[in-house]
Amino acid sequence: MANPKPASETPVAPETLAQLQQVSTATIATLLYKKGYKNCYVQGVVPLGQNQPRMVGPAFTLRYIAAREDTDPIEAFREPDHPQRVAIETCPKGHVLVMDCRQDASAASAGSILLTRLQIRGGAGVVSDGGIRDAAGAGALAMPVFAAKASAPTNLTKHHAVDMDVPVSCGGVAVYPGDIVVGDADGVMIVPRHLADALAAEAGPMELFEEFVLGEVLRGVAIIGLYPPTDPDTLVRFETWKEARK
Repeated sequence: MANPKPASETPVAPETLAQLQQVSTATIATLLYKKGYKNCYVQGVVPLGQNQPRMVGPAFTLRYIAAREDTDPIEAFREPDHPQRVAIETCPKGHVLVMDCRQDASAASAGSILLTRLQIRGGAGVVSDGGIRDAAGAGALAMPVFAAKASAPTNLTKHHAVDMDVPVSCGGVAVYPGDIVVGDADGVMIVPRHLADALAAEAGPMELFEEFVLGEVLRGVAIIGLYPPTDPDTLVRFETWKEARK
């Protein structure tokens, strides 16, 4: 099977992004599982900031390989075409920068200065399965930042940036440019681009039903037959509940 098309060839509708902005990663995980996708949750990353907004946007990727002494001296940052720096200045507005660090958080993948620049340029967020230095500053940004942990060493000690806008693996999950990245307090889900529209359409009704179910649980209804709604009366009550909300 051929790789998915580049992000520029499959733009996502603003309506889809707006719908996904209202959807939890838990709902997305369930919907993807129903479609047979079991490995879309980025392992080992957490939000660096407190009470940060939900993160939604197409993926723009940066790939690191292991660093080596001859390729990653401190002078490497002076190179105008250094991929890490170029990625910060290239990531399109509204996109999420996804960094593949091979799940090695013993060094940073970026720091608060670069991420502040990305925020100023309109980035929608950052996901790294490596570390982030100056983590307090990065976590204080308005732009959501998800990473494995704080890590003081510069990326050059462990990570060699090689290319961007290519398929990567982040937290054990395949991420293709243009896939939709959704993050909240539960973590980060990667939605394959070709499924984004369908998931956005299905998620609203699913979360509405779960709102009804929670209300039923709070009033003492047993979970069996309610969730999932194997008792036909559950759906009858759900329809009545929806009508009462109009």
